[in-house]
Amino acid sequence: MEVLKIKTKLDSKGTKDKIIELFYEMHLRPTDIARELNVVKSYVTKIIQSDSRYVQEKQLRKLESKEKNKVLKREYIQKKRAKEKQGYLALLIQINRDNEYLSKKKQLSDLQFAKWNRQIYEYCKNSSDLQLKSGINVGHNVPKRIRNVVNASSIRA
Repeated sequence: MEVLKIKTKLDSKGTKDKIIELFYEMHLRPTDIARELNVVKSYVTKIIQSDSRYVQEKQLRKLESKEKNKVLKREYIQKKRAKEKQGYLALLIQINRDNEYLSKKKQLSDLQFAKWNRQIYEYCKNSSDLQLKSGINVGHNVPKRIRNVVNASSIRA
């Protein structure tokens, strides 16, 4: 409070005009004006609110802010959709690779099968093997254990 009184006493007509000019013509925020002129923000607000153009300027800034937020939201949604589409396209590419690989008339090795179905296997640290997770029911031709997998982290999860 004392700082405000001291500033008010020391303030000249020029500072008030400068505050009004920065707010109404340069469209700066009260916080920025206070920082630039080295005065208290409440003093800047008091000067601005005493002007007859304040209500109209406030409505104008509110509309500008609304429009700016609409644009930013639209850009955000477009970026999000593009990212989702990119992920979807990557998934389609992976599916096509897997289909191409599986369509060949050759037998899959156990390790290749494990790479393709990584989610049903778990790594056994004691034996360096991949073993079928418990509770998963599979046919007789699915390998239950794949021996001596040196680098299990290279098999995608």
